[in-house]
Amino acid sequence: MREHARYGSRTPVLLVLALGLTLAPTGAALAQHGGGGFHAGGGGAMHSGAGPNMHFDGRFSHNQYYFNHGFATHSLPPGRELMGHDGGRYWYGGGNWYRYHGGSWIVGTAPLGLFVPELPPSYSTVWWGGAPYYYANETYYSWDDSQQGYQVVAPPSGIDTQGTIDPPGSNQIFVYPRSGQTDEQQRNDRYQCHRWAVQQTGFDPTLAGGGVPSGQASDLRDRYFRAQVACLQGRGYAVE
Repeated sequence: MREHARYGSRTPVLLVLALGLTLAPTGAALAQHGGGGFHAGGGGAMHSGAGPNMHFDGRFSHNQYYFNHGFATHSLPPGRELMGHDGGRYWYGGGNWYRYHGGSWIVGTAPLGLFVPELPPSYSTVWWGGAPYYYANETYYSWDDSQQGYQVVAPPSGIDTQGTIDPPGSNQIFVYPRSGQTDEQQRNDRYQCHRWAVQQTGFDPTLAGGGVPSGQASDLRDRYFRAQVACLQGRGYAVE
């Protein structure tokens, strides 16, 4: 099932490096708290520091602040309204999820199964079973190619303790542009992130053996791909 209204679509774009490297990347029970209105930071977007009614999410090195579940407001951050499978009205903005209840918008858990056209402004890519999941604010998202969107999913058993933010050892990663980057910008970002990763690690996959002693190649190769993923994510791509 999916929400009644979809907003936009996102088509993965395949990027290729010179080495042949492929790039890409419940309705909950909500108790209303008094107070209404957001505090510093603009109503629900992520914050660099703690504020009233907020908590810190450090899982998977995410390191962001979000509003506590149950926090109620009459104003909303930039975002979009979605209709849940239960018929409830939800607002998705700044990595927080709100449900309309009793005349207020109340922060709560993300409704499983809903599709969103884009990920939160900040997220961690978590690898589990060779597949990427995108994590933010106690919520996991997974790209669904058939729907061309990110779906709110239940975390696979074990991912909380055994998932890793390190990409798997592979010559392939896929990048999905999140901000409407043009083909030219994607090519430039790809090359600049490749060069940056080479500078950071000394490993160049376009050279035989990566251009490093054979005893160091495996470790430096993994560092190269981690650096490249970090660079691309910093430029607004979802990477898997």
